[in-house]
This record gives sequence, C-alpha cells and structure tokens, in this order.
Amino acid sequence: MANEDTISTLNNLIETCKDGQEGFKQAAEGVERSDLKSLFYDLGQQRAKFAGELQALVRELGGDPEKTSSTAGALHRGWINIKSFVTGKDEAGVLNEAERGEDIAKKAYKDALAENLPANVMTVVQAQSNEVMTAHDRVRDLRDATNAATN
Repeated sequence: MANEDTISTLNNLIETCKDGQEGFKQAAEGVERSDLKSLFYDLGQQRAKFAGELQALVRELGGDPEKTSSTAGALHRGWINIKSFVTGKDEAGVLNEAERGEDIAKKAYKDALAENLPANVMTVVQAQSNEVMTAHDRVRDLRDATNAATN
C-alpha cells in the first residue's frame, strides 16, 4: 500500500475518533446518571488518545495528520443527531445515538483493517479496533438495558 493511501486511511480514522470524542463529550453532558457521564467522558478521552496515536503515525509516514472532524463527516459518522437527545436529557435517546456512532466507528476500523497497511500501522489500528469493539458492546448493552427498563 502506498504511503498516500495509508495516510488517507489513517486520516479517516482520525476524523472518526475526533467525531467520537466530541460525540461522547456531548453525550456525557446530556445524561444525569453519574455512571453514564463517567463512561462517556472516559470514552471521549480514549478517542482523543487514539487520534493522537494515529496522528503520530501519519507524521512518521511524512503526511499531514487530520486535526479536526468535519460537520459533514460528523453527520455521516452518526454523531450529529445526539444533540437533540442531549437537550432533552433523554438517556435512552443518547445511548441509541452513541451506539449508532459506535457502529460507524466499528465499520471505519473494519474497513481500515481490510487495507494492506504496514505492519506497525496494522498493529496500532488492530489494537484500537479491539477497544472500539469493546466500547461499542458496552454502550449497546447499556442502551438495551435502559430501553428494557423504560418499556
């Protein structure tokens, strides 16, 4: 895989992580439960860390790392709708949107792992993907429990 393709793949993941970071921050602000606030803040910090690791890899490859998420990207990656649930303090809605955002993050990592990445890049992306999967499953389980409790 050419460096340019690897850089493009990594920059896409950086945007995904930045979107998740902002989405989890908004989610934390939109719930009352302290366990959910803590989880969302922790996951937001995790995504900030992931973005930093990926930015370092892009620099090693001689590229210019993505520094922000884009509004269009945020919409595409599923985090934009969280705002309406946050303002209403609707925990089930916030969890639904967070899980949707995580579905999109899972897909971004799955797509990246299907690329022919250099070994050092693949190692980082695989490790992050595993943590994204764990986070997704945790958010999904909380969502399901919350939805069951409200029905």
